[in-house]
Amino acid sequence: MKANVYLNFNGSCRDAFEFYAKTLTGRDLQIMTFADSNPGPNAGLKPEELKMVMHARFMAGDTPIMGSDAPGGRYEKPQGFGVSLGVDTPSEAERIYAAFSEGGQISMPIQETFFAQKFAMLTDRYGIPWIIVCEKRM
Repeated sequence: MKANVYLNFNGSCRDAFEFYAKTLTGRDLQIMTFADSNPGPNAGLKPEELKMVMHARFMAGDTPIMGSDAPGGRYEKPQGFGVSLGVDTPSEAERIYAAFSEGGQISMPIQETFFAQKFAMLTDRYGIPWIIVCEKRM
């Protein structure tokens, strides 16, 4: 079994995924809209919803990160989880933290902890909660 991240947005999926892929040095970014699926007139989508992202995906290291917009008023604010990013160096943690915290809300500023060289918790400008960890070498 393998669990992957799938994020939902309220119309900002394209902007978020372009930002995430750039910041996380992602590769193979794919973005497909509802219009790309040729949904037909009975799909129940409003004209403005056809521009929304039906599926987005990129690779962050060996991990796929996926997401979509939630049309038809089905969006719900994320809660009760955080996407954890395990990074290799303190400088990488600092770089990602700086980018993700811009316009976001910091829960725990980046700092050293008993288990990590760098650790931080924040919610980015798109409403997604992140945990950034650069573990200490034991």
